[in-house]
Parts: sequence; C-alpha cells; structure tokens
Amino acid sequence: QEGERMVVRARRSRFALATLPAAEFPTVEEISPLQTLEVSQQDFKRLLEKTHFSMAQQDVRYYLNGTLLETAPKLLRSVATDGHRLALCEIELGSSGQTGQQVIIPRKGVLELQRILGSEEQNLQLAIGTNHVRVQIGEVRFTSKLIDGRFPDYTRVIPSAPERKVSAVREDLRQALQRAAILSNEKYRGIRFALKPNSLVIQAHNPEQEEAEEEVEVSYDGEPMEIGFNVNYLLDALGAIDGEQVEIGLTDGNSSCLIRSPADDRARFVVMPMRL
Repeated sequence: QEGERMVVRARRSRFALATLPAAEFPTVEEISPLQTLEVSQQDFKRLLEKTHFSMAQQDVRYYLNGTLLETAPKLLRSVATDGHRLALCEIELGSSGQTGQQVIIPRKGVLELQRILGSEEQNLQLAIGTNHVRVQIGEVRFTSKLIDGRFPDYTRVIPSAPERKVSAVREDLRQALQRAAILSNEKYRGIRFALKPNSLVIQAHNPEQEEAEEEVEVSYDGEPMEIGFNVNYLLDALGAIDGEQVEIGLTDGNSSCLIRSPADDRARFVVMPMRL
C-alpha cells in the first residue's frame, strides 16, 4: 500500500489500484437468530434448485422477487412464484420441535447461495433471524438481508385433488414441448394441449402462420379437453422433476395444472393456463 493506492506486482506486471477507507466498509450486524437448523448441503441445494426459476424478477410486488423459506415441525419448505406459476419443494429435518417461521430470501441471495452450495452430505448451519438469514458452510459464512413483506397464501393456488390426471414419460413430453416451442409466438410462448383418451396433441403457431404439432402417448381416460400454457413454464417444471414419469393434474380448461412426479410428492409445480 502506497498512500491511498494499492500496488500489485508480479514478474513484469504492475498494477496501481485506487482504494477506499476500510472504516467505511459495512459491518454485518449480529442477526440474533430465532432458530438455528442443521441441514445437509445436498438437501438445501435441492430446495433452491427445485424452486428458484419461479421467482419473479422485477415485480412491483417486491415480496415475489425472492424465495419463501418456511419452517415447520420436522420440515423445511421453499416456495417461489411470479404470479403465473409456482414451485414448491420440501425436505425432512432430523430434529423436531422447530418453530413455524416464514422468511423471504431475496433473489440475489438465492442465486448466490446456489453458487456456493456444494453437493456434499456435509451439514450446514442455517440461522434464521427477523431481518437476516445466515448460512455457515465450513469456513464460509453467507449472510443475506430478508425481504420485509408478507408472502401470499400459496396453499390456496395448489390444486388439492385435480379431477383429471395425465401420466406421461417425462423425457418424451419434454422433448415434444421443446420441438413445438420452436414455432410458438416468441413473445407469449403459448402452446395448446389437446387431450383425448391416451393421447396428448401439442400445438403451436406464430404470427408468420407457421405451425407445429406433436403427439405424445399418455395415460389418460377422461373427457377430451383443450387448454393453453406458456411452454417455458412447463419446460422449467419438467426439468426440475426427478424420475422417469410425470403426472399432470387438470381440472378444466380455465384452471391451473399441478405437475409432480408420482414417485416424489416433495416437489410440486403449478402453472396457470393461457388464453390462446
């Protein structure tokens, strides 16, 4: 350090950098946690990966620009929604007696946590306060402010028992949607589902009068119906599902669908329909 400059030299290179007074560096206050949890890195990373894509980006409803973290006895749950789709994932905790608490981690905090979380079984410490959340992973400590707001009651938008159920091979459906998406409207990304017994026809078209049609073999024994969706929302949900099979629960052409894996009810995805 030379006066107010920092000089870095290495072999034939030299860099002179401006510095700021260290006294002005923000201090991270103690968070006074209301509860501290032990969670495996692998499980916590899974919570964020299964839900982060549904966060809003710059919504005026600022409480949607993040992920809800909710504690319940023996459960830790994450929920994200942008008002058009919702993603929920939960994991079991080894210890019981955790107090029920809801906090909203801002979008930047969630994305940064995803970068530093590994896939190891090693446990991390999650401390949840009223204004901050802190994650301690080995020697790394990450602290984020929380969004001060009330997250909407997400339980009201999750279909409890959809009348019609469509079962399909997840990868077959995902690839058919990807192909149909090529000719969907670039702005609205709408595609139409046309359902009849054991068959799903996916249709897309755009302002240039181009059309795509894909037929996928499914297990379905209900009445024929049509419903429109944003194809990107469906692809995001299918990409987050584990397992070979996917189940889509439908009520009618104007109601949200519930997407889940028949083998794992810990992750659920809701997508609102589109008018086409």
